[in-house]
Amino acid sequence: MRKRGQGARVVAGLAGLVVVLAAVAAGAAQPALERYQILPEASEARYRVGETFLGEGRFNVAVGRTRDVRGVILVDRQRPARSRVGPIVVDLSTLQSDSARRDNAIRQRWLESTRFPEARFVSTEVRGAPSRYRDGQPVELEVVGDLTVRGVTRRVVWKATVRLAGPELLAQAATSVRMTDFGFQPPSILGFVRAEDDVTLELDLVARRESP
Repeated sequence: MRKRGQGARVVAGLAGLVVVLAAVAAGAAQPALERYQILPEASEARYRVGETFLGEGRFNVAVGRTRDVRGVILVDRQRPARSRVGPIVVDLSTLQSDSARRDNAIRQRWLESTRFPEARFVSTEVRGAPSRYRDGQPVELEVVGDLTVRGVTRRVVWKATVRLAGPELLAQAATSVRMTDFGFQPPSILGFVRAEDDVTLELDLVARRESP
């Protein structure tokens, strides 16, 4: 009886060892995510917002831009849907348009970017990714995630086109948000100009693969 019990314990121990080894092997078989670092000097973040000059009845689209964009993108070539974006951080205090008056008003009164300088995005899901990826192939995706502006976080969906070219990742992405969703009213400057609530956000990103 003692030998039979010992044999059962040995069999159980071997079975447990096999399970552990199989789990380790499965983990080792999964390719590591490739890490791409965004290059600020080659990237740009923009906003586009409609504004009406009240005295003239004239409509304009204001565009502000900055190259102060940093962050990472993690790519899984074998299973692209497992890829992740972010955190991506944009310094809002460096946004510039064609009007210094507009820029100062945005910094001080609306975005309050002197107080809340950073906008931050982290993805939670990548939709529409192919089952496999071929280098140089442009891919249209939806990147879902959390955008934080002025300390307020909202779920947004970016429409993106992404392409890998050798050691570089190239991406263009856009989404639409409402200013009021992030806790501030659309700019209205002294009854002279009034902005719309809807804002288009755009990213042009160039990122370089880090060495393993």
